[in-house]
Amino acid sequence: MYNLDATGMDSVLSTNKVLRNTYMLLSMTLVFSAITAGISMAMGLGHGTALIMSLVGFGLLFVVNRTADSSKGIIAIFAFAGVMGASIGPMLNYYLAMPGGPAIVMQALGGTAVMFFGLSGYALTTRKDFSYMGGFLMVGLLVAVVAMIANIFLHIPALSLTISAVVVLIMSGLILFDTSRIINGGETNYIRATVALYLDIYNLFIHLLHLLGALGGDD
Repeated sequence: MYNLDATGMDSVLSTNKVLRNTYMLLSMTLVFSAITAGISMAMGLGHGTALIMSLVGFGLLFVVNRTADSSKGIIAIFAFAGVMGASIGPMLNYYLAMPGGPAIVMQALGGTAVMFFGLSGYALTTRKDFSYMGGFLMVGLLVAVVAMIANIFLHIPALSLTISAVVVLIMSGLILFDTSRIINGGETNYIRATVALYLDIYNLFIHLLHLLGALGGDD
């Protein structure tokens, strides 16, 4: 009985350590992304450069996952966060130049923060296992990606808004899913856990900004 209790306590302590390290690293990478986004905006980088940076970021994502079990993973995740932050600089400049643009960007930031803390808080408080959502979320994400690629050629504004609305819902679900995985021991590597939550927040912000921009300006 004592051994079982000790094992359970060790598991809780291990989970809490992963959770603490994840949120600490997540905060640091988000701040670093904000800094590189600001530099990108100040430099006036174009959308072509942003696309290249996004592709580089996609490549760095694989590097992060391969090095997550070593100290190199820390360097890789900051490189990833820096590139991803810089890649949204041109988009932020675009929205800030719109009528009421600064307010739209702040609303997107505030909305993203409220949704993340609310959903994470719910998962942490209830400690529910949301692993059952994984399959549905992955299928939904795949469909959304295919639709985004198709709309590059179709140029249908209504479809673009629908995709963003769907992605906001999917990212909300993924925040629950990824937080639940950490709490329930499904993810024990804080670097991989950080990347998962970072991408949830990143995509939630981008698509929430798109929706608010369309409602508040001439997107």
